[in-house]
Amino acid sequence: MSTIKDVAALAGVSFTTVSHVLNDTRPVSAEARQRVLAAVDEIGYLPSAVARSLRKSETKIVGVLVPNVQNPFFAELVCGVEAYCRSSGYSVFLCNSDNDPKRQQQYMRTLLEKRVDGLLLSSAGDDEALAHIFKMASVPSVTVDRLVPGARADRVSVNNQRGACNAVRHLIELGHRRIACISGPSEFEVARERCEGWRQALREAGIVPDESLVIESDFSSPGGYESARQMLRSQGQGDGAGPAVTGIFASNDMMAIGALRAAAELGFKVPQQVSIVGFDDIELSRYVFPALTTVGCGVRQLGTEAGRVLIDRIEHPGGELKEVLLTPHLVVRESTAAPPALLGK
Repeated sequence: MSTIKDVAALAGVSFTTVSHVLNDTRPVSAEARQRVLAAVDEIGYLPSAVARSLRKSETKIVGVLVPNVQNPFFAELVCGVEAYCRSSGYSVFLCNSDNDPKRQQQYMRTLLEKRVDGLLLSSAGDDEALAHIFKMASVPSVTVDRLVPGARADRVSVNNQRGACNAVRHLIELGHRRIACISGPSEFEVARERCEGWRQALREAGIVPDESLVIESDFSSPGGYESARQMLRSQGQGDGAGPAVTGIFASNDMMAIGALRAAAELGFKVPQQVSIVGFDDIELSRYVFPALTTVGCGVRQLGTEAGRVLIDRIEHPGGELKEVLLTPHLVVRESTAAPPALLGK
């Protein structure tokens, strides 16, 4: 690889002059600057990012750690983060913990060793060691979507309870009374909040929440598929064996998509026989059949806001920690309708 001395020799200037041109640290004559830049182009010189970071105590790099890049939610989230960071002059290092707390810890340490200017994390699970790493890191940090208990970091999230309440209220207003909840893992605050939103909507309508209609799953499409099959079968739908569930609230769109598949396989028409509503409004939700009714605020918008908070913390350190809470809105599509009794079917 070419060096700064190679550039200096070709341009006929000292290597300190080359440094001043590239780093804009001292005025250099227009003629010398032109010769230096021409030499840089000719030999393809690339300045050392490591050396530059040591001089300026910054890398212009942020680390982003998510639990599952295969989940469209996190893919869209990262797109929003990356777009904002890039527009602000920062590059992004992306790490996928694959829902493994141990791997999450390893990646956190790796990112800190790389001297990233900031960290953005969506946690893979409740992990006391992770909070300890946060405390030791002393680097601007933001948690997004999922809380890291004990971590000193800004937070950007969605009003989960309000969003879930709106989703279930939509089913109630259509006339549904037996509404199941496919919940995420209870270890996550986001899952607990969305499940509580389900309860809140029912109580407000004078319906006692039936906890037997809550099935804890894992935020994945296979998890939603298995949970919906279990729920629909156990309620004896279609064979007169018991009271029918006519509505399903899934705590994210991926589980709702799995539930759509399960209903179809069991012979239930959506929404004529069972209505399904999700949470997040990922892009895929509008292209499944039937198109999914859901609540969300735009996943890319969530990522953009998280990126904005992180860059602001990097460039303006100090001050109180921020908690940004975005409000999700109901998006009515094709997967919800009045229950069969009201439809006369």
